[in-house]
Amino acid sequence: MKEFRFAIKNTIPIFFTYLFIGIAFGILMSDAGYGVLLTTASAFFIFAGSMQIVMVPMMTSGASLISIAVMTFFINARHLFYGIGFIEQFRSMGWKMPYMILTLTDETYSLLCSVEYEPGLDRNKSAFLIAFLDHMYWVFGCFLGSCAGQYLNFDMEGVIFSATAFFLVVVVNQWRQQRSKLPFLVAVVCSAVCLLIFGKESFIIPTLIACFLSLMLLKRPIKAGEVSDDK
Repeated sequence: MKEFRFAIKNTIPIFFTYLFIGIAFGILMSDAGYGVLLTTASAFFIFAGSMQIVMVPMMTSGASLISIAVMTFFINARHLFYGIGFIEQFRSMGWKMPYMILTLTDETYSLLCSVEYEPGLDRNKSAFLIAFLDHMYWVFGCFLGSCAGQYLNFDMEGVIFSATAFFLVVVVNQWRQQRSKLPFLVAVVCSAVCLLIFGKESFIIPTLIACFLSLMLLKRPIKAGEVSDDK
């Protein structure tokens, strides 16, 4: 099927990204005491790489469901904006629409925005296969990592740093791609202030709330900075 070949060709870079990050997540889950089935199920149903990695230390530290829910909302709230540009296309896909919403990650969104469909391809089928393959790459990586953690004996010290490395790469990429640097300055200021006020054990959620409110207030200056850079 030509749509399937097209989807594979365009998702190969994401395969390697999801494979290694998924393996790290699977090892973290195994080290925290969670089995292969639960790890694989979380990869399939949650499918939010950054949130899943954050979720592990939150669960092991006894964080409440409310804290995890709030953290999930703020980490993944950007996906609300991602979906706006695809509303009409997803609606035209019928029963596939809920699945497309679930699988619209950062990488899939970027790919669907930039991919150039070959003549004669079914665009909706190709988009669905791209999202499906990305999803399966992530599930496969998490499954492998969980199996490795369960059945292979090796020192897992330092694996937790994969979360830090993952977010660092995301921040660097966003810094390069975004024209306005004001959101980054807001994040630094909010983080520093909340850290001083609430301490290192409780500053994350207040920081996310402060960043959200600040960015809403600064929406016009940020947009103006992006427009001025285009000129």
